[in-house]
Amino acid sequence: MNNFVNYAHRGASAYAPENTMSSFKKAFQIGSNGIELDLQKTKDGKIVIFHDNKIDNKSNKTGKISDYTYKELSQFDFGSWFSKEFENEKIVLFDDFMKEVSNKNLILAIELKEEGIEKEALEIINEYYNKDNIFITSFIYNSLSNIRKLDKNIKIGWLIKEDINQKNILEFMKISGNQICPPADLVSEEGIKLARENELSVRLWGVSNEEIMRKVYNLDIDGMTVNFPDKLNELIMNN
Repeated sequence: MNNFVNYAHRGASAYAPENTMSSFKKAFQIGSNGIELDLQKTKDGKIVIFHDNKIDNKSNKTGKISDYTYKELSQFDFGSWFSKEFENEKIVLFDDFMKEVSNKNLILAIELKEEGIEKEALEIINEYYNKDNIFITSFIYNSLSNIRKLDKNIKIGWLIKEDINQKNILEFMKISGNQICPPADLVSEEGIKLARENELSVRLWGVSNEEIMRKVYNLDIDGMTVNFPDKLNELIMNN
């Protein structure tokens, strides 16, 4: 499993506030070879890294990312909710993250949380990073379809909420998909086999604890997204 990708989920989010520079830097330190992150657009059209629909639980303010300009968001505290140690942690501009990782050899899983940001996301990726090391992912099929219209070669990954089956594979092949991403607790060996027969790679999400991580690690998968990449590293080393 030399090419197995240990994706730090929103960074090393068990140890630092998710999708912040502290979380990403922690992931670098503990040896992740992949990073997963989420993109949304601000009121003034900037692309920032944030997951939830609202900022209420992950900052000292309320509302949506799209309610504020980047300048306003950059004055909020995105760290104290996690612990006092991360007080005044800033929201991360996608551009700044890509500058930070531009000289690193990482596989990136970049999740689009909304439609309409595909073109800007691609422009930033093209400026800083080797596209061979990127999967643009989403639960939103239309977002992936839009990406494929804009770029015939970049790899796309479809996040699904069920096991891999003939129906979702056929749907994904219509837009020349590359990686299918089912939840770890629903994936089956049959589903993975189906993906392989269609030359798709497989990444698992929803690896919420070490027990699930150990259970799915020996399946024929290409990687998984975890909040505790150090634990997954340990598992990889000992296998």
